[in-house]
Amino acid sequence: MNHPLSKKPNPELPMSNPLVVPVGAGPSPKKLYAVAAEFAGPKELYAAAEKVTARGIQGWDCYSPYYIHGLDKVMKQPKSLVGLFTFVGGLSGLVGGFLLITITSVYVYPIDTQGKPYFSLQAFVPILDLLMIILSAIMSIVGMTVLCGLPRLHHPLWEWDLFLRATHDKFFIVIEANDARFNEKTSIDLLKEIGGTNLTLIGEEE
Repeated sequence: MNHPLSKKPNPELPMSNPLVVPVGAGPSPKKLYAVAAEFAGPKELYAAAEKVTARGIQGWDCYSPYYIHGLDKVMKQPKSLVGLFTFVGGLSGLVGGFLLITITSVYVYPIDTQGKPYFSLQAFVPILDLLMIILSAIMSIVGMTVLCGLPRLHHPLWEWDLFLRATHDKFFIVIEANDARFNEKTSIDLLKEIGGTNLTLIGEEE
């Protein structure tokens, strides 16, 4: 006779997760992170985003497997600061490279090369161009990583199995509970009103 603890879990039976509770299926998680809902497609998500913005909701986001033109404007997203990181990187490469070449070629190690002047801007251009491009690329990656809050090893939404398809074929709106004006019932009612399905309460570890 097998010991009860040695039995393997039945894959056909759903595993309960206290951090993910469908609306109306049980008590809310002890520490609520957000209320989430699925939408049928990009048009439905776009229309729903307009209504959420009109309600003045703060701390919410849309998730789509691909870019939806104009959605960022509907959500009133601020302009990305990645370009500023890129500009700073390019300017640093240009100025730093110019000073490095000038100081070494003119003052530290002046070498007479076939009578050419020590300071020759035309000869410096390839190096300046290379440093500007390299530092621009590096700072763009750094800026994107920092602004996206990466690296992040875990996120409360990853506990929701359905959300894993946000990068494949599903569309979601998530209203986060970190806003001082957040109200669970109001958020649920709003997501239902704008056509959301599979409404789910997402919790996070205390």
